[in-house]
Amino acid sequence: MKIPMLDVAAQHAPVEDALREAFDRVMKHGQFILGPEVDAFEKAIAAYVGTPHAIGVSSGTDALLVALMALDVGPGDEVITTPFSFFATGGCISRLGAKPVFVDVEEGSFNLDPTLVGTAITERTKAIVPVHLFGQSADVAALRAHGLPIVEDAAQALGARSDEGPVGTLGALGCFSFFPSKNLGCFGDGGLVTTNDAALAEKVRILRAHGSKPKYFHAVVGGNFRLDALQAAILRVKLPLLDRWHEGRRKNAALYDRLFAEAGLPSASLRTPPRIYEGHVYNQYVIRTDRRDALQKHLESSGIATAIYYPLPLHLQGCFAELGYREGDLPVSERAAKEVLALPVYPELGEAGVRHVVETVVGFLRG
Repeated sequence: MKIPMLDVAAQHAPVEDALREAFDRVMKHGQFILGPEVDAFEKAIAAYVGTPHAIGVSSGTDALLVALMALDVGPGDEVITTPFSFFATGGCISRLGAKPVFVDVEEGSFNLDPTLVGTAITERTKAIVPVHLFGQSADVAALRAHGLPIVEDAAQALGARSDEGPVGTLGALGCFSFFPSKNLGCFGDGGLVTTNDAALAEKVRILRAHGSKPKYFHAVVGGNFRLDALQAAILRVKLPLLDRWHEGRRKNAALYDRLFAEAGLPSASLRTPPRIYEGHVYNQYVIRTDRRDALQKHLESSGIATAIYYPLPLHLQGCFAELGYREGDLPVSERAAKEVLALPVYPELGEAGVRHVVETVVGFLRG
């Protein structure tokens, strides 16, 4: 039984005609950069997230970059973030000449530990960038208590909620990705910035078009961060299905939880991801095991795809060596990097697929 990490063909099959119609519509009207497709998508996604302002951009990475630019982050500034995330989270801070300050994550959620952030704040700290990792909200309310702007990295968490509301509405700015592997993916790169602040929204819109307003007049230096009209049209087709897909992922995750619990494996052999908030959208279902590498090889040989998010924490990456971090500085992130393994959880997987994955995992760990 071959099981991929994500079955994009199965996801697109029910809406193939609508996707082709969207493509044809864009081809016919010829407005490929911004224009009515992007405007319509921005209105729809703003309503979905629950924010007054949503600005389509060229990728999740560029969403983080332009959000930090909107807060005037630059040389001499420090930005606190997590080391257990995709590279863009720390890379965008560094690209602006600022210093990423890495703080360890919570043992259960893998999200930034609010209890450790206070000791990392200095007079140079300009913002905090928590990541809503794997589709579960970080504790933004606790982070806001420090009085610094919060840029939410919600690249994996569109539609997720904490107890106080939807991600992307909890800080100064929210950043999303529409990379094809995300719960809502386009046909390439795409991203989004959300905010409740009209002035910040206007600044992001100006920055995404080389800082020009009006056209050819530049009061600031921005970048080319525009969302393609074709990607916006594709996303408009898929957005109404997103909540249904989320329910499919939650159903699969709940079945994983139950079947793994019934297997009764010791915690060193297997730990399943805690669901801290009911609004978890399971962009990934990530287990922990002290036999991670051997298990991954066994699953691969059995036709079951997996992924490791992430094999080396950001504070130990070569490009950040000058920051002075050493192995052992952020132990929770470092242990996680050696133990985590993402299993398929896409909505089309279904009960038979989940059961097959569990049987294969449990059979190996027991053996």
